[in-house]
Amino acid sequence: MSAARHVQASPPQGLGAVAVIMVLVVLSTLAAAVVRLGVQGNAASTQDMMATRAAAGARSGIDWGLYQALKGSWTACSAVSQTLDLSSTDGGDLRVTVSCDMRSFNEGETSPGTPRVVRIYTIDAVACNSSGAAVACPDATAVGRANHVERRRQVQAVN
Repeated sequence: MSAARHVQASPPQGLGAVAVIMVLVVLSTLAAAVVRLGVQGNAASTQDMMATRAAAGARSGIDWGLYQALKGSWTACSAVSQTLDLSSTDGGDLRVTVSCDMRSFNEGETSPGTPRVVRIYTIDAVACNSSGAAVACPDATAVGRANHVERRRQVQAVN
C-alpha cells in the first residue's frame, strides 16, 4: 500500500488586490461626484447672486426713471431712454437701461371750458450684466453666455 498523501490547498491569491482596487474605484467615483456637486452648487449660488443684483438694479432704474419723469428732466418723455452704468456700485458689470413713454389724455375739466390733462408715464427698466460701457440692456449678444442675467421691471404712473 502506498502512503496517503495529504494535499494542502493553497489559499487563493490576488483576491485581496481585486477587492482593494474595487474599493478605490468606488471611492474615487464618490469623490468625483462630490466635487462636481460642489462646483455646480457654487455656480448656481453665483448665478442667483447676480440675478438678485440685476433685480435690485431694475428696481433702482424704476425709481430713477419715476423721479426723472415726475420731477426731473423727462416731464414730456416720449421714447426717451438712458443707460445707467452701475458697475462701480455693485462690483460687477451691471447696467440698467431705463426708458420712458408718456401719453396724455383729457379727463373732464378743471374748470368750465378747460380740459383736465392726465399724463400716464410708462417706465421700463432692464438690468443686465453686459460687458462694455456702450452696451444697452437687453444685450442680445450676451444671451448665450453662461453667466448672463437680465431682469426687467415696468411701472405706470399717473400725474
